[in-house]
Amino acid sequence: MKVQDVMTETAKSCRPDTNLAQAVALMWEGDFGALPVVADGGKVNGMLTDRDIAVALGTRNKSASDINVSEVMSNQVYACHPEDDIHAALKTMRKDKVRRLPVISDAGMLLGILSINDVALHAEKFDGHKTTGLTYEDLVNTFKALCEHRHPKEANHKTAAP
Repeated sequence: MKVQDVMTETAKSCRPDTNLAQAVALMWEGDFGALPVVADGGKVNGMLTDRDIAVALGTRNKSASDINVSEVMSNQVYACHPEDDIHAALKTMRKDKVRRLPVISDAGMLLGILSINDVALHAEKFDGHKTTGLTYEDLVNTFKALCEHRHPKEANHKTAAP
């Protein structure tokens, strides 16, 4: 199964100079939690998540309309191509702990988005036969990796008094 078989082809995006109020409106309208950030020429050069917005608004004394996407977006873009095997894309999601991958062309142009929601909606119960599709196990393993804390808290070790 290829990424193109699972991805959402109608991905919305924003520009670096979009303000957070506009980005939130796009997210609200489309019922999604991330936007690829597309620069001049149409190449994906960042990602903006609802978490990025929440942290930005919670840590700054500014309104959403006064903060540009470029100030809070992630410049690190983990992406995939439509012809990639879906299991390779899931591996990227697990390794890099991202719930969404922009689907890009060889030139870096946005073609769609692959989200953990897309994966969940296409996963099927493994019936014992070899499959090239998505299984519930693929979904659970990916979701478990996404849920692991990036920076695990150090365990409090209490030592007993001698």
